[in-house]
Amino acid sequence: MEIENRITRLNKRMARYIPPRETWSPADEALFTPVDIYRMRLDEGRAMRLKAVKHAFTRHYTLNQFYRKYCEMRGVTPDDIKSDDDLEKIPLIPDLTFKSHPSGVDFAHWIANIYTGELPTVEIEGPNPTFDDVLSAFNAAGLVVIYSSGTSGLRTVIPRDMKTHMRQQYASAQSRTCMSNTMAVAHDLELYPKPALTNLAIGKFMAWKPEMYDDVHNALDFEISADLTLRAMTAKLQEGRASPSAEGRQRKIIQVAIKWLERYEKTTDTIEVGGPPFLILELLNALEREGKRFAFGDRGMISTAGGWKANEDKRVSAADFRKRIEEVLGIPEERCFDIYSMVEMNGIMVTCPDGHYYHAPPTWLKPLVLDKNLMPAGYGEWGRFALLDALAGSYPGFIITGDRVRMLEHCPVCDRPGPVLDPEVQRAPSVEMRGCAEELRRILAQDFETKR
Repeated sequence: MEIENRITRLNKRMARYIPPRETWSPADEALFTPVDIYRMRLDEGRAMRLKAVKHAFTRHYTLNQFYRKYCEMRGVTPDDIKSDDDLEKIPLIPDLTFKSHPSGVDFAHWIANIYTGELPTVEIEGPNPTFDDVLSAFNAAGLVVIYSSGTSGLRTVIPRDMKTHMRQQYASAQSRTCMSNTMAVAHDLELYPKPALTNLAIGKFMAWKPEMYDDVHNALDFEISADLTLRAMTAKLQEGRASPSAEGRQRKIIQVAIKWLERYEKTTDTIEVGGPPFLILELLNALEREGKRFAFGDRGMISTAGGWKANEDKRVSAADFRKRIEEVLGIPEERCFDIYSMVEMNGIMVTCPDGHYYHAPPTWLKPLVLDKNLMPAGYGEWGRFALLDALAGSYPGFIITGDRVRMLEHCPVCDRPGPVLDPEVQRAPSVEMRGCAEELRRILAQDFETKR
């Protein structure tokens, strides 16, 4: 079968991400065992998920003093988890927990408190280390500590051990491969930050792509520091316009993308363009202004992530976005995929090509929608998105997010089993603006020196 061949090739390409079979935990079983994670029987998927989530809950309850105290306050222990329905008893922590950190050396102590397990020895130089200094010190010690920012200036910080990081990277590649034939892509253009030049989540999350594709080109080949991100997210842009130098940088990025497209226009090679929606829109607008059209057809693919917010007071519908792509690039709507994820989650929910609903991996992720009282809501109701993430080994992945979503029991268009999210994900009222695409949009609107 085609999907079996795809996964065989995926596992060969990403062999270093897969631990030896004899060391697998229930979370590893849930991640690495399925062939097509979106075509599993629901009962099999739920059985795997129950074992994986309960194992993760037991780990954090046992090894994380902060989370254990939190659970004791709510009177819940791992012994209370006996069925899939019981998973809803697991205490959820608000995403603000990962923003409530001090600065300097105290920030390092905060990471140690939130971390599950034994930290490696970390050496932080100087009496007044910056945010990037602390992250670099932890990452040099073998961790992958990444962040995302909101308009309040508070950074969400997630400390991943190497095992959790490897799971996150493989899970993202697996979801994409099961939903579309990524293994056929010959050339990939990335409009995200280069993973090696930032600790920003939207960059680090794409580190798996060079493992999958032989040819990956990064249009944003410059350093993006935490200080730059903070200034970008807290700045008030004048009437939504970038500075002249920032506009020049964006034009340069778009021109790099156009030349890349022209390079493969006359070939028969398969291509993928990945980026936040606002940069893809900028690319489409530039092509239309120059009177350029392409006809990549089925050999082209678009993947977006980070949110649909194009500016502070305007949203672009996913349907209109896909139509524009087909009109300008000639790539059919069914070859356009969007990804829903967040810095706290280890993997992605990717849209199906049929109905463009976000599909949840059924073996390791328990998605929840909470009502105004933070209690589980029914299918079809809008509420806060929450998740139980079995792949998170170094921090409790049982989180209430600030996103407003609607979950359906199954996709109304395709025949893949399991729950899906409505494509129109929004921030909940009174929640700060946060999203990887919004971060990047604001960063590119700032004046800053790039390092090559």
